[in-house]
Amino acid sequence: MNQSTLAQIKADLLRQQAELSNELTSVGQEAEAHHLQMPNYGDESDENAQEVEQYTTNLETDKVLEKTKADIDSALKSIEDGTYGICKYCGNEIEEKRLLIRPFSSSCVACKTRLQQM
Repeated sequence: MNQSTLAQIKADLLRQQAELSNELTSVGQEAEAHHLQMPNYGDESDENAQEVEQYTTNLETDKVLEKTKADIDSALKSIEDGTYGICKYCGNEIEEKRLLIRPFSSSCVACKTRLQQM
């Protein structure tokens, strides 16, 4: 991969990292403002179900954001280590096109396809 493309990818990763950090901070402040409680829509069973659904959705969203941030952090570390763009499963280079689309990819298309078929 040429240095210009790598610099472009690194800049994109840093931008995404900053956005996710801000989003996670916002989610954390919102949860703290609500005293880490589930929302309270009322006492009826359908309202209780709505509360649980909203709480579960918020937890899942937080998990996805945390996972994506960890993937971005890992990609940035691998750029610094000089190992960026190497598939963690087969050791081959990850296609540049894939990295431009999803810069925190840690596997090549062939390995990812194989894993999804399992």
